[in-house]
Amino acid sequence: MDKKSIYIAYTGGTIGMQRSSQGYIPIAGALAQNIAAMPEFFRAEMPDFTIHEYSPLIDSSNMCPADWQRIADDIAANYQQYDGFVILHGTDTMAFTASALSFMFENLSKPVIVTGSQIPLTELRSDGQSNLLNSLYIAANYPIPEVSLFFNNKLFRGNRTTKVHADGFEAFGSPNFDPLLDVGINIRVVAGSLLAPQNSPLTVRTITPQPIGIVTLYPGIASEVIGNMLQQPVKALILLSYGVGNAPQDEALLNQLKQAQAREIIVINLTQCLKGKVNMGGYATGNALAQAGVISGSDMTKEAALAKLHALLSQELSFDQVRQQLQLSLKGELTAG
Repeated sequence: MDKKSIYIAYTGGTIGMQRSSQGYIPIAGALAQNIAAMPEFFRAEMPDFTIHEYSPLIDSSNMCPADWQRIADDIAANYQQYDGFVILHGTDTMAFTASALSFMFENLSKPVIVTGSQIPLTELRSDGQSNLLNSLYIAANYPIPEVSLFFNNKLFRGNRTTKVHADGFEAFGSPNFDPLLDVGINIRVVAGSLLAPQNSPLTVRTITPQPIGIVTLYPGIASEVIGNMLQQPVKALILLSYGVGNAPQDEALLNQLKQAQAREIIVINLTQCLKGKVNMGGYATGNALAQAGVISGSDMTKEAALAKLHALLSQELSFDQVRQQLQLSLKGELTAG
């Protein structure tokens, strides 16, 4: 059987950094050099791979929608030549990129795995070697045709992930959706489906930067804070509310949200809680938001909601169409019902 061939898009991030007097910094060419010195990547069981290093390398704190587009277009340009794709990325905004790519690809029939590390590959206790080695092996042997995120022996659906630990190896979680694969002594398929043949050509949706606000509710929040966030040119606001979607029954605050509805500014309600989903019909304080025109984001992460808004607002859709699409599961990003 021919070996599978995997394309590695090295965008930047800790995995390829080296020590300097100013702390860890990206060094051009260092990642490929380090991998070349690690024989485990070239064992017979491993797929062939090609590394494409971005220039300049991008610290993930600097990632923006234009970079999402660059990555998506890069995958599309190399789609026919490879069996799968691994994107090396910094951890700070990895979940945002994985979410965005999930909405950008249509008819994806090959695995796209986003990964990275908390410690550079050059360091003694780096988690980068395991994350990259497993990502390559999974892309070749357990192909799940969606955008996923691999970290610390788990393959997650990309648009269900959020960064849950700043400096631990278990940096990412998927609070409301089981991992696609669990990687232990054996690799176990949990919520994923292995590749089924598809003949439809891959297409990439264009994302353009959109003015979107995010505000977290807190006790005593002034209505002016919401009002300021809803000033033009904002097209949408992600509201991080209490519990199952509750907010203060403050008349001035609710009026700001009603005005947003009248001005066709999308307001979507997500819970501040790590697990669970919004149910604005459960309490009067949540129902008041619904009456003001706020829509439920169910159990979407803030990363998925932001990426989905960028994707929808970049299309020629009406206000009502965007509201409707936000409440549907387009790429498995939310639990319906």
